[in-house]
Amino acid sequence: MKSLKKISLLILIFGYLYAGVSHFLNPVGYIRIIPHYIPLPKLVNYLSGMFEILFGLLLIAKISRPIGAIGICLLLIAFLPVHIQMIIDAPFKLGTFTVSPLVAWIRLALQPLLIVWAWWYVKKDSL
Repeated sequence: MKSLKKISLLILIFGYLYAGVSHFLNPVGYIRIIPHYIPLPKLVNYLSGMFEILFGLLLIAKISRPIGAIGICLLLIAFLPVHIQMIIDAPFKLGTFTVSPLVAWIRLALQPLLIVWAWWYVKKDSL
C-alpha cells in the first residue's frame, strides 16, 4: 500500500505541475472555459496555473505536503463553476477536441475523486 501511495503522489505532483504549466503555454484553452461572469479571465487563468504549480511543488516535501494537498482540494472546489459551465455550454470545441455533454459530466464527476485523492496526503505522517 505504501508504494501505491508513493506512486500516486508522484502522479499527483507531476499532474499538477503539468496542468499549472499548461495554463501558461495554452492560455486560450483555459480562458475559453472560464465562466463569463468571472471577471478578469486572463488573470484568473494565470493565477490558477500559478497555484497549481505552487501546490504541486508543496506536495514534494513531507513538511509542506498537507498545505499543498489542502490547496489542491480548495482549487478543485473553486473550479466547480468551470465544470458546471462546461455542462451548460456543451457541446463545444476546445482546440481540436469536442467537449460533449458526456465528457463535461464525466469531468464534473471526477472532481470529488480528485479531491479525495489530494486529501489522502493531508496527514503529516502520510508517507
